Amino acid sequence: MKDIYDDTRSITEPAGALGVAGIKKYVEQRGISGQTLVAIDSGANVNFDRLRHVAERAELGEGREAIIAVTIPEQPGSFKAFCEAIGKRQITEFNYRYHTDREAHIFVGVQTHPENDPRSALIASLTGQGFLVLDLTDNELAKLHIRHMVGGHAERVNDEVVLRFEFPERPGALFNFLNRLGG
Repeated sequence: MKDIYDDTRSITEPAGALGVAGIKKYVEQRGISGQTLVAIDSGANVNFDRLRHVAERAELGEGREAIIAVTIPEQPGSFKAFCEAIGKRQITEFNYRYHTDREAHIFVGVQTHPENDPRSALIASLTGQGFLVLDLTDNELAKLHIRHMVGGHAERVNDEVVLRFEFPERPGALFNFLNRLGG
C-alpha cells in the first residue's frame, strides 16, 4: 500500500495491494530486473482508522521504527536522561503510567533507519547506557494491546489525571519540551 501511495499518491485497500506485494516478493526471490511486470489493483475500501494502522505497520515493516519497553527509575530527571540517551532520534510514540515509587515502565516508539541507524544499534546503545530494554517491534500483542496497558493499575494514586500532548514531528521535540518544563 505504501509503495503504491509513494508512486501514485493513490490509497488502496490492503486486499487491492496484494498483487503489488506479490510482484515485489517474486522479483526479490528471483533477482529479476529490466522487465515490465503488471499487477491488478482493486478496491478502495479503506477508512482513516485502517489507514492509520497501515501507516504505523509500514514504518515498522520497513525498519524505520522500533517499539521498545524500557524500565527507568521513578525519580525526577529519569525520563529526561532517557531522552538524552535516545539522542537525535525522533520519538514517535510514548506511553507511561505511574505504578510504584521505585521504577517506571515506559512504552516507546523510536524512529530508526534500516541501514544508517538500525533498531539493533538503538537497543545496544540504550542497554550500554544501563537501561533495561525489551524489543517489542515484532510482537503483535504489544503493537495491538500493550501500549494501552502500560504501567497497570496505579496502586497509590487516588486522583489520577490523564494528559495527552502532541508534538511536532521532528527529532528532539519531546526533549525540548522536557527542558522547558525543567527536567
